[in-house]
Amino acid sequence: MCSVALLLAAFFWGTTFVAQSDAAEVIAPFTFNGIRSIIGSAVLLPLVLLIGRAPRVEGKAPTPLKKQWLYGCICGCCLFLATNLQQIGIAYTTAGKSGFVTALYVVLVPVFGLVIFRKKSSWNIWLAVLLAAVGLYLLCVTEGFTVQFGDGITFFCAIVFAFHILAVDKVSDRIAGVTLSCLQFFVSGCLSLICMAIFEDPQWSQIEAAAFPLLYAGILSCGVAYTLQIVGQKYTDPTIASILMSLESVFAVLSGYLILDETMTSNEKIGCVIMFGAILLAQLSPQWMKKLWQRGRSAT
Repeated sequence: MCSVALLLAAFFWGTTFVAQSDAAEVIAPFTFNGIRSIIGSAVLLPLVLLIGRAPRVEGKAPTPLKKQWLYGCICGCCLFLATNLQQIGIAYTTAGKSGFVTALYVVLVPVFGLVIFRKKSSWNIWLAVLLAAVGLYLLCVTEGFTVQFGDGITFFCAIVFAFHILAVDKVSDRIAGVTLSCLQFFVSGCLSLICMAIFEDPQWSQIEAAAFPLLYAGILSCGVAYTLQIVGQKYTDPTIASILMSLESVFAVLSGYLILDETMTSNEKIGCVIMFGAILLAQLSPQWMKKLWQRGRSAT
């Protein structure tokens, strides 16, 4: 059941790229992300209140409220930048390509971890980086050796998502996961709404036209999928969990093809396959691969 929960989370995240692509045609990015983030925060609020009533772990003092807000603000600022870059980029590219380029954060996280925190990476990480670079080239670079605007913006989105993951990793043991998610969505939503008021001129008719994408992204992607991730990861091997969740990019391509009739060139399809291989390789530890190889040999 835990694997099913993680698979559903990946499905909701992947299909949200279609909702975002659909919304980009009728509503501005800051408006979309502001409303959907506030919806996501509101969906998670009951879980936060429930956790607040749960008994404390013996010997572990609760994190002060000010620090919880500090962690929420740090992660929320990263999320604000990443989601808005993603929403701007998806207006100029396909949902499928956006899903794969965004998923590049899986490869970037260990690289930035090495540069910033001096965390050493194994050989499979550097091989994954090389494969990701090749896949990204095939996926995004045109025949004229230029990168499309939407793909370039989405690549910067992947970079910010990598920093967001590193930030979450630093504070995740000091604050409940659902609380952190609720706070970061709230902060991201507020910042997006402020930018909406400054740079955009939203109309109620536009919000009505994007009602389904907003609710889908807010409730299912932010609220439900995150809860499924927490439940699924609790009793699943981390490597298996990360592989299941990386299927988000595959669901983005499939849903874009089935719902939006998006198509890809041969080079783009090959690029997707190579990038997905890089994503999987980056999440497999050498020790886990060695055990898998030994099991295979013993079975034969």
